[in-house]
Amino acid sequence: MGKMLESFSPESDGYQFMWIILVVFMIGLGFTIERIVYIMVKSSKGRAKFLADFGKLISSQQFDQALSLANATNLPVARIMSAIVSNRAGGRDQMQAACDAVFLTEAPRLTRYVSIISVMASISTLLGLMGTIYGLIYTFDAVANKPASERAKALSDGIAIAMGTTLLGLLSAVPLLVLVGILNMNSERLIQEMEEKGLKIINSLS
Repeated sequence: MGKMLESFSPESDGYQFMWIILVVFMIGLGFTIERIVYIMVKSSKGRAKFLADFGKLISSQQFDQALSLANATNLPVARIMSAIVSNRAGGRDQMQAACDAVFLTEAPRLTRYVSIISVMASISTLLGLMGTIYGLIYTFDAVANKPASERAKALSDGIAIAMGTTLLGLLSAVPLLVLVGILNMNSERLIQEMEEKGLKIINSLS
């Protein structure tokens, strides 16, 4: 670990790769935190209770109270429910059209920026590979051109550059890819739930 920290020093050859990988990781982490807050907190917290309460109101035909509850709840699925109930007088086609319009707005909000996190992970890996190639070039140059007395240190430095950048690239990419998988799973679940619950409400009101 100490050797890796030394690789960030301007006195170390290849330090630019270390800092660039770190910056890329921080950008990816920033987008990840924003997505976690939006998908797993803002779009999910209280969802089960809302759906249970909303379903009870619809079952007892208390449509005004159901609409008020949906309007007061800041969840994507609540906005879907609000659009459907607001257009129930227009029949199934109008309810479906209203549902589709809101869905086309809310679904992209759930998947937004996730692809950017994947890109940051890929860039981290490629930057690590670039650092590895640079380290190997540095090593071969040392073998060819350095005096014998300096060759051992130059070889050690070149290998350190190659291994350090590769390790940091992987340490950056792997967590981001794991988080991308988690975010994709949760966003897809919310999107499927919006479709399912919306269809059930439309069917019950038709």
